Amino acid sequence: MKVFSSPIEDVLVVEPDIFEDSRGFFMETYHKQRYAKEGIDSVFVQDNLSFSNQHALRGLHYQINHPQAKLIHVIKGAIFDVAVDIRFGSPTFGRWTGFELTDENRRQLFIPEGFAHGFCVISKTAYVAYKCTDFYSPKDERGVLWSDPDIDIKWPSLNPALSLKDKQFACLKDLSLGSLPAYAAKKTQ
Repeated sequence: MKVFSSPIEDVLVVEPDIFEDSRGFFMETYHKQRYAKEGIDSVFVQDNLSFSNQHALRGLHYQINHPQAKLIHVIKGAIFDVAVDIRFGSPTFGRWTGFELTDENRRQLFIPEGFAHGFCVISKTAYVAYKCTDFYSPKDERGVLWSDPDIDIKWPSLNPALSLKDKQFACLKDLSLGSLPAYAAKKTQ
């Protein structure tokens, strides 16, 4: 397994080991001890699976009182997956990073707590699986507008299919500090 850092601290790209032969392939999508050695020591409590059509955009979502770190991978298809740092006080506050995750590259994206997450489907359809560190809590669900001009995400679709909820989220600058996670700098040893 290889783990790569991204332009934003703690957002990591994982390339699992793939064992292929004439029958197909095998890979571990999660192994607690191996991931912990690579800095992903989160405890996951919920697994989700979504199916979406091409140009569907889901996001940018986060939870305020029950924040979720996520480990995302694509089972079938391709997505452009995005993490936005919304931790108030972070040196990378308001910045985003994005990666193409596909059933062919088999990469995973680890997004820590304190980030808004979203993805856009770039294949005809996509099955996306992700692990979460806390349970879904509808009363704590929040979001940032997918097209926030200050964040300026370079989405692969200019006219995506959105849920009514996702269309109505506010821009990051319009959110109150109480609705954003706080940045906690890492302690140096």
